[in-house]
Amino acid sequence: MPENAGSQQSTEHPEHPERPKHTEPTGHAERAEPVEPVEPSAAVAEANRGVIETIPPSTGDFADATRGLLAPPPRDLRVIPSRDGKRAVWDFAGYEFLENGEDVPPPSVNASLWRQGRLTAVAGLFHVAASNGRTIYQVRGYDLSNMTIVTGDRGIIVIDPLACYETAQHALRLYRETCNDNRPVTAIIYTHSHVDHFGGSRGLFNDTRDVIAPDLKVYAPEGFLEHAVSENVYAGPAMSRRSGYMYAAGLDKGPDGQVGSGLGLTISTGEVTLIPPTDYVGGPQHQPTPVGDWHPSEDIIPWQPGLYRLHVDGVRIICQLTPGTEAPAEMNFYFPELRTLCMAENSTHTMHNILSLRGAQVRDAHAWSKYLTQAIQTFGEHTDVEFASHHWPRWGKESILEFLANQRDMYGYLNDQSLRLLNDGYTGIEIAEKLKELPPGLGRHWYDRGYYGSLSHNLKAVYQRYMGWFDGNPAHLWELPPVEAGARYVRAMGGAEEVVRAARQAYEAEPPQYRWVLELLNHVIFASADPADPALVPADVLAAAKALQADAMTQLGYGAENGTWRNFYLTGAEELRNGPQKPVPHSASDLVKSMSLEQIFSSMAKSVDGPRAAAEQRSPIVLRWVFNGTGRECTTTLRNGVLVYVDGEDLFAGKPQATITLSRAVLDEVLTQGLDFKKHFDAAVGHGIEVDDQAAADTVFGYLTYPNPVFPIVTPKPVRE
Repeated sequence: MPENAGSQQSTEHPEHPERPKHTEPTGHAERAEPVEPVEPSAAVAEANRGVIETIPPSTGDFADATRGLLAPPPRDLRVIPSRDGKRAVWDFAGYEFLENGEDVPPPSVNASLWRQGRLTAVAGLFHVAASNGRTIYQVRGYDLSNMTIVTGDRGIIVIDPLACYETAQHALRLYRETCNDNRPVTAIIYTHSHVDHFGGSRGLFNDTRDVIAPDLKVYAPEGFLEHAVSENVYAGPAMSRRSGYMYAAGLDKGPDGQVGSGLGLTISTGEVTLIPPTDYVGGPQHQPTPVGDWHPSEDIIPWQPGLYRLHVDGVRIICQLTPGTEAPAEMNFYFPELRTLCMAENSTHTMHNILSLRGAQVRDAHAWSKYLTQAIQTFGEHTDVEFASHHWPRWGKESILEFLANQRDMYGYLNDQSLRLLNDGYTGIEIAEKLKELPPGLGRHWYDRGYYGSLSHNLKAVYQRYMGWFDGNPAHLWELPPVEAGARYVRAMGGAEEVVRAARQAYEAEPPQYRWVLELLNHVIFASADPADPALVPADVLAAAKALQADAMTQLGYGAENGTWRNFYLTGAEELRNGPQKPVPHSASDLVKSMSLEQIFSSMAKSVDGPRAAAEQRSPIVLRWVFNGTGRECTTTLRNGVLVYVDGEDLFAGKPQATITLSRAVLDEVLTQGLDFKKHFDAAVGHGIEVDDQAAADTVFGYLTYPNPVFPIVTPKPVRE
């Protein structure tokens, strides 16, 4: 069997301080000429067929995924358009091959992933639970995540309004038209701080022309806004670039392309919005309910310390905060009247990510396991229905308890076995190779398979959480960067042509050695930018290396059970053939408006060209910011290449070189007009901004840099002018 086929794996150096300008393309508005699909190798096809036999057959998931279907997406809604009508942000038609797919998968798709793709392609409005005049519905298949709707006394409560305005708008329309319910949205609940669970919030009010009632309640776990902003802004450009690989929304859909992301099909590409929370569970407004205020006959479950009771539009809800699990701010909650448990994204029908491949903070598998234990002990005996913000619900106490317990054991296993082996001297890479399968009691369940997270990268993530990037071997303490390392490897191996020849032999070996092909050719491709010898890799050899590496990535993608691994491999292959594709533009002005001043200037600080600023400005430059009508001011100081923020007056910075007077609304407008802050700031001077020394301000803003949104990943980065 080929490596990975049918599995889940499926400081400047002083010698060369400068690199020549690199001419690789940095982006393309359109694709190059289409190429014929790569045929799956016989080894990949055989492994893809065989993987389905490793798990006992089960039709239960298909029954649950279709149970309660009230209405599919309208027949005339084959795509959901952007608000300006110029592009599609969600494509139902593209996934018809899964919706109508056969039980026997095509040879280019791992059979287990094919099964998961067919399940996540089931779309429409579903009835989940009903009791005592309350009903829970879900809209699934309209985005990566689910929208859940609960009927209240005066209107409807919406849980997790998808990832963008447009998909949320159409999901709510499906509910209203099917159930003939035009009552207002009286409350929104965000289960956690990831964008696919809040980005569509304003789309819920499309039918009121975006007018939001002043008494709208928006609930979220404590810390939600801080983490929602920091994750999407501070590392936003890099994370967005890698998300393009992870979800592959722009990749062709089909048996030779994108077949889903394991957690859902893909993520929508519309306008990201955010209605800030009005109420934080765990914040000053909502503290744990004391035992004396507990009402067993109405709350159903026995009192436990740390539980929060809410009354939302007449609906009683019991909340369990789960910080540090799937998100830094997250919560599960229980509906006593319906004996129904919402598990947010803490238990889904897949192994989840301990470290997302798009980039994120490493999650705590131990805490994840602990909070699942707490949920089982607290709610398990009294739960008849369980649903989450992805995938399909489960019904019946026995089924739910088995599911939650096995998910709990899985995250505990990841954590504990990584620690056991790292304490025995194994590195993250070695641990991932040593533990290639879950124990039978876990691995025989489809919902523990690695469709979104994988056993391989999750074990490495646990190692990273406890030990960091360094494995303790001094040989890895100061490694050469990819271009220089590649050049030295190529020379040591007899030249680029010889390396490509060896890679082709590995590709054609029996079984094929695709992982080794990628490693060999990666050195050739990066060596092509060697500053010491630009002719080290001739153009024809480089073209051959890229083509062969693209084919090897494609084969690994075909064999991957993990949806995001498949997307990464196939998107990498696409980039090798045609160069990086331009990203889909996202409007996210709500995120900017929701940022605190500290977050705004912290974000600005990460864009400062520190080396240049430190070299050119030996004395601090102090800017005083005064915000009209609020009595609020702050100070920023550029010193030693760092932009330092202080709320109010900085007592030790010295006299400000400039005072900038403006409103917060004007600052938001400048920030949302585009990347070039200095340009938009200067244009607003005299039109909402007053500054007594514009030259001083412009000196600071002149050190801000702007990222390349299409930086290459599988080829060397070009050198900027």
